[in-house]
Amino acid sequence: MILPVLEGRNILLRAPRDDDAIPLARYLNDYGVSGNLARVPFPYHLADAKAWLRSRRPDTTPDDANFSIELEGSGYVGHIGFHPCARGPVIGYWLGRPFWGQGLMSQAAQLCVDWFFQTSEAPAIYSGAFHSNAASLAIQGKLGFTETSRSWLLCLARGAEVEHIDTKLTLGVWKARRT
Repeated sequence: MILPVLEGRNILLRAPRDDDAIPLARYLNDYGVSGNLARVPFPYHLADAKAWLRSRRPDTTPDDANFSIELEGSGYVGHIGFHPCARGPVIGYWLGRPFWGQGLMSQAAQLCVDWFFQTSEAPAIYSGAFHSNAASLAIQGKLGFTETSRSWLLCLARGAEVEHIDTKLTLGVWKARRT
């Protein structure tokens, strides 16, 4: 399946492109951003961004789909996407620090979750956040995710295992919230 373009009020979710590399590297080379992500090293270099972008494909399955987030007037500001895991698809996301607190990720996450459940046959989406990331947990709460457990997850940027709050959104909860 070719990734669609998802449109919000002032944002656009689209397939990643090579020209995302410079802003991708700039925003992820901020410990305040990368320190809240499990699979991102710090420091984060342009070569890291280019290597990651080479791994992305516009023709993929929903559980491995990734979208670049474009803000009207600003261009690339962050990322949202899925990766397959043993228990099911996991959604992850981040925004560059200059764009925090504007409701952009709540909007992007809603667009992405809606697309995912309309496209896939998965019974649930999994996510979570490090225990100190209240903003990410608030976004998940708005979408209907609920805490399922707590675990320890390696954070590459911190070089340590960090307490993680594991969450889940079921298809049934998503459907109920849409009506």
